[in-house]
Amino acid sequence: MMTISIRLTPEEEERLDRLAQRSGRSKSFYVRTALHEYLADLEDAYAVDSAIDAFEAGGKRSRPLAELRAETDR
Repeated sequence: MMTISIRLTPEEEERLDRLAQRSGRSKSFYVRTALHEYLADLEDAYAVDSAIDAFEAGGKRSRPLAELRAETDR
């Protein structure tokens, strides 16, 4: 397990302290949970970008959702 150190603003620290006290969970729990969620979101975003690049590299063209809806929601 890796240990890291981060700097929080006084407001962030106060919010984290209040949440930990109110819930009975550790501040580390919430920092790990937030990091886990953020990393998952970033990984999803990069996967989507890669899929779009592969789609367009195959000579296909993407179109805005509004354009597709206009064609199918007649």
